[in-house]
Amino acid sequence: MCGHYALLARTDLIKAFLDILDIEDPPPRYNIAPTQPILVVVAGEKQEPGSNLPERRAMLVRWGFMPGWVKDPRDFPLLINARSETAIGKASFRAAMRHRRILVPASGFFEWRRPEDKSEKAQAYFIRPKKGEIVAFAGLMETWSSADGSEVDTGAILTTKANADISRIHDRMPVVIRQEDFSRWLDCKTQEPRDVVDLMKPIDEGFFEAIPVSDKVNKVANMGADILEPVEERADPAPYEKKGTDTPPSSGQLSLF
Repeated sequence: MCGHYALLARTDLIKAFLDILDIEDPPPRYNIAPTQPILVVVAGEKQEPGSNLPERRAMLVRWGFMPGWVKDPRDFPLLINARSETAIGKASFRAAMRHRRILVPASGFFEWRRPEDKSEKAQAYFIRPKKGEIVAFAGLMETWSSADGSEVDTGAILTTKANADISRIHDRMPVVIRQEDFSRWLDCKTQEPRDVVDLMKPIDEGFFEAIPVSDKVNKVANMGADILEPVEERADPAPYEKKGTDTPPSSGQLSLF
C-alpha cells in the first residue's frame, strides 16, 4: 500500500538519479496524496546518443489510474495502487503493464499501523531510504479520454508484499526499482511483462527506515515540513495484520475530474 508520499530531493539530484534532462524545478512536496498531479518518468521516443535505449522524460500525471475503457470515472474506483502479483493479468492494468510502465520518484512514503483497539488512533510513519535522498517506485500509466475528447494522464504505484522491516507496520509496500534496472523496467518495446516480473519483489531488508510521525499527514491540507517531524511511537508495534482495508486515514483529496 502507498497512500501518501513525499518528494523533497533537489532538481539536480532527481535529474542525475533518473538520467533525465527535461524537468523544471519541482518544489518540495511533503504530503502528496491521491488525485493530485505527480511527477513520473517514462521512456521517450528518441534514443539516447550512442545507445539503442530510449531517452527518458519527465511528465505529470494524475495519481489515480483510469483504464481507457472506463466511460464515466464517477462509476469507477480510485486506483492509486496496483498489486504487482496480479497486474499482468488484471483487465484494468494489463495494457499498461505491457505498454506504459513508469517510474515514480519519491523521497519516502507514509504508512499507518492500525492498533488492535479501534478506539486508538493509527500510528503514522514516514518510511524513507536509509541511504540517499531519492528512490524510484514502479508505476503504470494510462491516458483516459472523455466523451468530449479531453484527455487526462493517470498513474498508479505498484505494490508488493512487505519485507520484514515494513511488515510490522503494514503487509504491503511499494515496488522499488533499483537504478541499474531503470532501463529494463521502462523498456516496453523489447521487455514484455513476463521479462520484468523479477523486478517486482520486496526491496532488501535494511533499505528503508520507518520514522514515527504525527497524524498531521492524514490531512492533505497539511503540506509543510513539520509533518515529517519525528514523534514518540505510541506503542511497540506487533506484526501487522490486515484489517480489511487499504485506505489511508486521509481526507480532503483533490480531483481532476
